[in-house]
Amino acid sequence: MKNLATFLNRALLLATVPAALAFTGCGNDDDDPVVTPVPDQGKIMLVHAAPTSSAAVKIVANDNKELGQATYGTNSSYVNVVAGAQSLKVNDATSGATSVTQTLAVEKNKNYSFFAYSPNANLGSAAGLAVVDDLTAPAAGKAKIRIVHLGVSAPSPLNLSLPAPTIGTTEIITNVGFGTASSFTELTPNTYNLAVSTGAGATGMVEVSVGDGTGTNPTGAKAYAAGKIYTILVRGIKSTSVATNLRLQAVVIENN
Repeated sequence: MKNLATFLNRALLLATVPAALAFTGCGNDDDDPVVTPVPDQGKIMLVHAAPTSSAAVKIVANDNKELGQATYGTNSSYVNVVAGAQSLKVNDATSGATSVTQTLAVEKNKNYSFFAYSPNANLGSAAGLAVVDDLTAPAAGKAKIRIVHLGVSAPSPLNLSLPAPTIGTTEIITNVGFGTASSFTELTPNTYNLAVSTGAGATGMVEVSVGDGTGTNPTGAKAYAAGKIYTILVRGIKSTSVATNLRLQAVVIENN
């Protein structure tokens, strides 16, 4: 009888093993996480360079996601945006009224600056300029720099130059028209008071000095460092009849 009982107990135990394994398998299936793929993305920075527009604006993408907000003369950080055709809107930060709508084909892993600017001196005038930001590191021991010309009523085209000791200029970047941006070019790091100029060489004339890069100290200088990437932004209105902070200035944006 003892052998029979032992045999029956073993048979019962073996019979429960498949059921236990099946239950365990079902539990594992239920615990598997659902992975949602992350869509391809690029990055955009908003720059408010429109002196005749709202004092504060925000940039909105297709899905009404706010990408950034800036007051005049400032910029947002780079923010992620889904790759593909994006209908970008520049809205008044308070009322939400749209002043600019522009479509941008955002590419995966690319960086962009979106400049809200004034195409003329008329109150409320606004336009958008979207440019690709090549943030590839410069060569060893070099910096990179470009110029964006959004200065209302300023001469066009403009150059980015080193002022000569006595007269004239030495051009770093030439012939940048109003409403456009140059490509980045390499610059030997040093402390400079760069100049935004017209003409060339001995006939070059300084239109506005970059100074320390803040727009408020054109007689100062700025240290440009190796490995860094800079945008010289010409913004404001060439006129003495507007508020001082809205007049023509050249400022520095650090892109990295």
